[in-house]
Amino acid sequence: MVDQPRNRDVHIIDDVPELRGRENGPILVVSLDGFLDAGRAGAMATDHLLGQAESRVVASLDIDSFYDYRSRRPPLSFVEDHYESYEAPRLVIRIATDAEGEPFLLLHGPEPDLRWEAFAVAMRHVVEHFGVRLTVQMGAVPMAVPHTRAGHLTHHATDKRMILSENIWSGELRVPASAQSLLEIRFGEWGHDAMGFVAHVPHYLAQTEDKTSSLRLIEALQVISGLRWDNSELERAAAANRDDIAEQVAQSDELQQLVKGLEEQYDAFHAARSGEATSLLAEDKPLPTGEEIGSEFERFLAGLEEDEN
Repeated sequence: MVDQPRNRDVHIIDDVPELRGRENGPILVVSLDGFLDAGRAGAMATDHLLGQAESRVVASLDIDSFYDYRSRRPPLSFVEDHYESYEAPRLVIRIATDAEGEPFLLLHGPEPDLRWEAFAVAMRHVVEHFGVRLTVQMGAVPMAVPHTRAGHLTHHATDKRMILSENIWSGELRVPASAQSLLEIRFGEWGHDAMGFVAHVPHYLAQTEDKTSSLRLIEALQVISGLRWDNSELERAAAANRDDIAEQVAQSDELQQLVKGLEEQYDAFHAARSGEATSLLAEDKPLPTGEEIGSEFERFLAGLEEDEN
């Protein structure tokens, strides 16, 4: 660890004596709530990591500097005639351990709404203070993919040597920015290794819980970091989640048609990539319109809410 001049946007609470004298610095895992969390895949992966062993906060960011309270109003309780139990948002770095007692750092909390560049500088202070050797981000986005096919992850990194496998597309894509993506860009410019994974969540599951995508993120994190966790509970939860989704789909002819259309487009795309087909489009099987997808999506969510009630 390196002593750094104080940064007003981050407060180092604990110097983490167990990290001193180690040959290699720790991994920093980044998982922020908000834009890159379709299906709550990242949030559930974070809960899984923190549920494996005890953790403690070692640094916190000044939430008032980064959070827009009016766009994401935190909840509080009104009890009879007074307010109480305000749930203040927190953006913190914790130290935890994997199943074998290996320590790692975890940044979690709401994605900053404001001052992204200052957020990146504050996180640079954290990385250099604790001697972080690699930052790994987890995220998830909605995609036009069926839940019945093998899910994919988009890989990204500041250096190609850290890419685990080739992405399913090539060339340039223009996508909305996020605080996490800017953080990776700045870390690369500052000479700090950073990479991550974005899970492809079926768009009709984006507002529910996609535990299968959470499991994929954890498995990819294990491969790149060398850390290990007991994933048996998450594996069972993901299997039960898939069964629930299959049951919901079976109850709706329209949703079955939507999933079938996505399956055919998915299969045609991958057949074309492998050289088994010459077209990316399935023959005579057009995808549902945007209105049809939206309508079935709303019905799907309504069905899930009824089951929960």
